[in-house]
Amino acid sequence: MGVWTALSALLFITHSVCSQTSIRWCTISQQEQVKCNAMATAFSSASIRPTLRCVRTNSVTECAQKLMANEVDAFSTSAKDIYEIGKQATFKIDAAESSSDGEGTSYYAVAVVKKTNSYININNLKGKKTCHTGIGRTAGWNMPIGYLIDSGRMSVMACNVTQGVAEFFNASCIPGATGQAPSLCQLCAGDESGGHKCEASNKEKYYSYNGAFRCLVEDAGEVAFVKHTTVDDNTDGKGDLWTQGLNAADFNLLCPDGTRSPVSDYRRCNLARVPSRGIVVHSDIDSSVIFNMLREGLQKSGFSIFSSMAYNGENLLFSDSSMKFIPTGSEDYIQWMGQKYYNILKAMDCSANDVPEILTWCVLSFGEQKKCGDMALAFKKKGLSPNIQCLYGTSVDDCMEKIQNKKADAITLDGGYIYTAGKTYGLVPAVGESYTGDSDGSIYYAVAVLKRSNRDIQRFSDLRGRTSCHTGYGRTAGWNIPVGVLIEKGLIRPKKCQVAQAAGEFFRASCVPGANEPGFPSNLCTQCIGDASGQNKCVKGQDLFDGYNGAFRCLVQEAGEVAFVKHSTVFQNTDGNGTDPWALNLNSRDFQLLCSQESRAEVNQYKQCHLARVPSHAVMVRPDTNPHIVFGLLDKAQQFFGVNTNSDFKMFDSSQYEGSDLIFKDSTVSLIGVGEKKTYEDWLGQSYMDALLAMECTYSSAVVSSASVLLVISLAVLFSLLDV
Repeated sequence: MGVWTALSALLFITHSVCSQTSIRWCTISQQEQVKCNAMATAFSSASIRPTLRCVRTNSVTECAQKLMANEVDAFSTSAKDIYEIGKQATFKIDAAESSSDGEGTSYYAVAVVKKTNSYININNLKGKKTCHTGIGRTAGWNMPIGYLIDSGRMSVMACNVTQGVAEFFNASCIPGATGQAPSLCQLCAGDESGGHKCEASNKEKYYSYNGAFRCLVEDAGEVAFVKHTTVDDNTDGKGDLWTQGLNAADFNLLCPDGTRSPVSDYRRCNLARVPSRGIVVHSDIDSSVIFNMLREGLQKSGFSIFSSMAYNGENLLFSDSSMKFIPTGSEDYIQWMGQKYYNILKAMDCSANDVPEILTWCVLSFGEQKKCGDMALAFKKKGLSPNIQCLYGTSVDDCMEKIQNKKADAITLDGGYIYTAGKTYGLVPAVGESYTGDSDGSIYYAVAVLKRSNRDIQRFSDLRGRTSCHTGYGRTAGWNIPVGVLIEKGLIRPKKCQVAQAAGEFFRASCVPGANEPGFPSNLCTQCIGDASGQNKCVKGQDLFDGYNGAFRCLVQEAGEVAFVKHSTVFQNTDGNGTDPWALNLNSRDFQLLCSQESRAEVNQYKQCHLARVPSHAVMVRPDTNPHIVFGLLDKAQQFFGVNTNSDFKMFDSSQYEGSDLIFKDSTVSLIGVGEKKTYEDWLGQSYMDALLAMECTYSSAVVSSASVLLVISLAVLFSLLDV
C-alpha cells in the first residue's frame, strides 16, 4: 500500500510539472530582460523544466497587471512591492530568497540606545530626541514610525505622519525632511562647514545607518533607528575614525515588551523583521513548480542567479545579496511576510486623500445627541480632522446596523455589545478607553484570591468541596467570570441551564449575596454573615460579605477558602490601606492568586494570573475604516478636551447633558490605540470570551436571543463597576 501511495504522489508531482511546460517570467528593464534570457538558455541547456520565457515590462506595477491578465506567471520583488500588489491582485507566494542562514530575512529594524541611558524604553519614547537613517527609508523611518503608530503609542491626525512625528518626539535628525516641521531636522549636523544640513546624502554627517548611529554616539539624539548589523559594523575595532573605542556591549536594543536587551539579541528584540524578496506567482501555477525549477537552476545550470555584475546593474531579477531559495511555508503573502510587518506597512499606508471629510457618530439619546453636537463644534473650532457628524439611532443594534451599512461610522460600546458588534455586524475596535491612564485598556482583572498559608488548593479542581466567597449573584468578577471558568474547564456541568444548582453542588458552602432566591441551593448562602445586627443574611447590598471588600472579608475571616474579586481588592484592604477593623494589620504578601493555568502567583502578578481581563469600552468601526484616522482625531482632541483641560467642552464629562457616560464613560482618563487588539476577539480577550459564552446558559433558554444574553452580561459588568 505504501509503495502505491508513494507512486501516486510521484505521478501527481510529475503531472503537475509536465502540465506546466513553460514559465513566463516578468522583467522590469532591458538589463533584467538580458539576464533573464541568459538564465533561460542556461536552464534549458541543463534540461531544467519547465522552460523559461522572459516577458519585458517597465515596472513592478506592470508585472502585477500582466499577472492579473494571465500574461505572465512569475517574478521576484521586494516585500514592500508585494504588499502594494496585494491591494489589487490575487496571487501566491511560491518561494523566497534568502542569505545563507535560510531565514529569508533582509534585516531587522531596531531601536538602539546607550546602555547608560537606562531610563529609556519603548513605552516612553514620547518627548525623546531621535536619530533616523532618512525620511522614507525602511529601517530608519517606515518601520519605527509604522510600529509606533500601529502599536497605538503614537497617533497621527489626518494621516499627516511627519506632523505626528514632530509632535511625538522632542527633536530629531531625519535626513531628507527639509521643508517639513523644523524639529525633524533640528539635530542634524550637515557637513564639516555646517552646509547640506538634513540633506539625504552622505554630505549630512548623520545620514544613513552609520550616520544615525553616529548621531546617537555623539549624543545628538537618545535613540537611533537602524538595522541590526549597524552597531556591530561600527564597534569593537570596526568602522571609521569616529568609532574608535566604541564597544557593542555599551549599547542596548529597545524591545516591544518594554524591556531592553544586548544588541546581539536582535532576533527577539526588534521593531520589525524585514523579509527578503519573494517570488510572486499566478494563482493557477502549482505551488512547488517554480520553487523546484529555481532550486534546480541554482544547483545544476551553473548560472549566477544572484549576481548582476555581468549585466551592468544591481539586484536584477533577484537580490545580489541572496544565496538560495527557500520555501515560504504559506502561499498567503501576509503570512509569508508576517502580520507584524504587514500591519506596520498598513499603518504607514495613509495619505490626506484617505481621510474622510466626515466621521458620523451614532448616538442613542437626546443627551448624547446634544453632547455629540457640542463635540463636533468644539473639534471644528480647533481644526481637528475629520469633522464629526451626529446620527440618532433607535437602539444599539440599530446603530451597529447603520455602521455596517455605511450610514454611520462609529459608536462606543461595552464588552457585551462589542461581542455582538464583532460577531454579528463585522465591526472592529479602533480606539479604547483607559480608566487608569495606562495602555492596557482594561476595566480590571477578575481574580481568585487564596490565603498563602492554604496549600491545599493548587488548581481549580481542588476547589471542589471547598468554601467560597463571591461579590454577589450575577456580578462579573464574583460570579459570571469564575462560574464561567469552572463551566469552561468542565468542572461544573449545569443541567438544563441550572447554573446556581451546579455551583451549589461544586462548592461545599458559599456566600453569594443575592442567591437567596426560591429554588436556589441553600448552601450558596450558608457562609454569609448578614448585616451588623445579624439580619438580612445573603441579601445583596446588605450582607457584610457583599461586594468586593465583603468577599475579601469573607476570606480573611475564614468563612471561605477562596474569594472571587477584582485585582485591586487585595491592595485596597492590606498594607495599611484598609481602615475597617477587620482589615487592620493585613499584609498583601499573606495572599496569593489562583491562576486559570492551574498554578498560583503573587497578588501583584494579576496581569499574568487572572480568570479574565474585563475589557474597557471601545469605539467600534467598520473594518474598511482606517482605525489610525479615528485614533488620530480623538487622541488630538483629548489634548484639548480631555482630563485636566480648561475647555468648556469636556469629552469625559456628561453632567451638562442630564446623563452619565454619554459617548464616552465619565470615568475615562484617556483614550488609547488598540495596538495588537485589532478584532473584537482580541479586544475582549479569550478568557472573557470563554466565560461569557459559558455563562450564556445562565440567563438564556432556547428562545432567548444571544443579544439579550449579552445585554444581561453587560448590565452585570455595569453594576460591578458601580460596586452595587
